[in-house]
Amino acid sequence: MFQRLLPRGLYGRAALILIVPILAIQLVFSTEFIQRFYEGVTAQMTQGVAIDLDFLMDQIEATASLEEARARVTPLAEALEITLTLPAGPEAPVEDRMAFIDLSGGTIMATLRARLPGLQAVDLTDPRRRVFLRLDSRFGPVGAEVSRRRMSATNPHQLIVLMLFTSILLTVIAYYFLRRQLRPITKLAEAAEAFGKGQTVRYRPRGALEVRAAGRAFLDMRARIERQIEQRTLMLSGVSHDLRTPLTRMRLALSLMPEDPEVAALQADVAQMERMVDEFLAFVRSDAVEQPEPADAVALVGELAAQAGPAVRLVSVEGQAEPVDMRPLAIRRAVENLIGNALRHGRQVQLRLIFQDRSLRILVEDDGPGIPADRRDEALRPFARLEASRDPNQGGGVGLGLSIAADIARSHGGALRLSQSEALGGLKAELVIAR
Repeated sequence: MFQRLLPRGLYGRAALILIVPILAIQLVFSTEFIQRFYEGVTAQMTQGVAIDLDFLMDQIEATASLEEARARVTPLAEALEITLTLPAGPEAPVEDRMAFIDLSGGTIMATLRARLPGLQAVDLTDPRRRVFLRLDSRFGPVGAEVSRRRMSATNPHQLIVLMLFTSILLTVIAYYFLRRQLRPITKLAEAAEAFGKGQTVRYRPRGALEVRAAGRAFLDMRARIERQIEQRTLMLSGVSHDLRTPLTRMRLALSLMPEDPEVAALQADVAQMERMVDEFLAFVRSDAVEQPEPADAVALVGELAAQAGPAVRLVSVEGQAEPVDMRPLAIRRAVENLIGNALRHGRQVQLRLIFQDRSLRILVEDDGPGIPADRRDEALRPFARLEASRDPNQGGGVGLGLSIAADIARSHGGALRLSQSEALGGLKAELVIAR
């Protein structure tokens, strides 16, 4: 469950690694400062005020009359920056009052009550930062007014606000530089993903040394693969010519011989050899020379269905049909192979297209015997023929149709999936193309 809550992207995880330690440090520091330093300073300052008030109350208790107490204590209170009212006026509180978000109010009240036994009530809610007190004396209640600045810091939230603002500012700056470091990794991933789809995008290594090294390694790998594909294409061009020439001479020689069962069998063998050579070349031929371009998949599949005959029908198109970036000739070859495989083992074939946000699915379903679930992976391997009836000498394929289609799907960033057709009961081949 904890793993599911974590961000999946690199930006989110990097931001989490950056922000969590900062928040933890700020929380620990704020708690320590408020509980230890700030509360300690507030208690010490309030204790000084409590000593002054205790001194003034002692002076009041030492006098014989109210007038004498007022005459003695008033100048002393003014010197101590305390306003005394004897007896207490209407502004003197009758109960303790403190704001909900007052961080130092509890410390002030606790310190005053510990030092002043005659304290009756304290009011800390005055907006002009004045503290009103009511104290008990032999002449009745005494009102006192003291500036809040003598008991706690002037701006108790200033440091916390400044600390939060600085943390946010530094986090934004750090995230900006972090994004600049992560952007080359994202560009490398995009270039690798595009190359997996058969596209070559411009990429230049940037960023940290490690990212640059990975980018140069990717460029070297891409260049080696492209050279290998080019060399294979050139080699196969020569192989195609060399193989077709003797087959053509054999066919010509057989056509000049008298017709008999043996000659007919040899001609069938030559035709089969030509078909096998064509399928071998189609399997190993590279489609990288064909550049991806926006193509109308509905028109392409519809044309193939019309060419295949009445047994093949395009039954539905789901989603919003839009042009899809693909190599049209390669996709045409893949769908032709799937249709040919379906017609070879069934009597009717249905085609469906499903357009999704990130992929295009081309479904080819038939009413043939299908392929068992435990042998579908084997069917995608080159030269795999699952049944003796699929012997090429008896009209079957050479085991490359599904392999070619799977290879083309992978070169488009997709896959070829085999399952059972729900509509016809035979094989369902799903060609997925990334968008």
